Amino acid sequence: MEFKKNVKPVIPMTEYEGASDEVRARYDDQIAKHGRITNMKRTLLQSPKSFDVYMEWYALKDLIVPFIGERALSLFSYAISSGNDCLICSMFFRKILVDSGDDPEHPQLSEQEKFLMDFGQAYTKNPHAIPQELYDYLQANFTAEQQTLLIAFAGIMTATNLFNTVARVPLDEVLYKYVQQ
Repeated sequence: MEFKKNVKPVIPMTEYEGASDEVRARYDDQIAKHGRITNMKRTLLQSPKSFDVYMEWYALKDLIVPFIGERALSLFSYAISSGNDCLICSMFFRKILVDSGDDPEHPQLSEQEKFLMDFGQAYTKNPHAIPQELYDYLQANFTAEQQTLLIAFAGIMTATNLFNTVARVPLDEVLYKYVQQ
């Protein structure tokens, strides 16, 4: 992934000043929940409905964390985002991992975390050729609902990756120091 600071975004980021009350409410909610609003979310706020659809990522996350944990979800998301060459998302999850003391390039993985990283990478490499052993693990270790949640999450994570890449959303400054040189 190449990091360029001066790439011109396709869509301008929403500015709070001059935004509609509907957009300001979503903006304020993000600040209240996360302490800041990302460049991706500011871009998505050009269309409140698009913003709402992409924020369903959090609804899936909240359903998945109880059965795999936060770290495993971050590793899964990192594998998908790196596989999709999404600078923003891969650096976002790299930051989470590094800040928690992990080495994203050489993480110590449980069997389940290894599966999630392998599945995330296979999903992005060629979804038509995911190895059978990954499907076997998925079916042996997760309920049908959990399998659905994981595959749906991989889809929305990929959609997020593609939005950032195609819209040329600029990397958030807080992520600059996590870019591998």
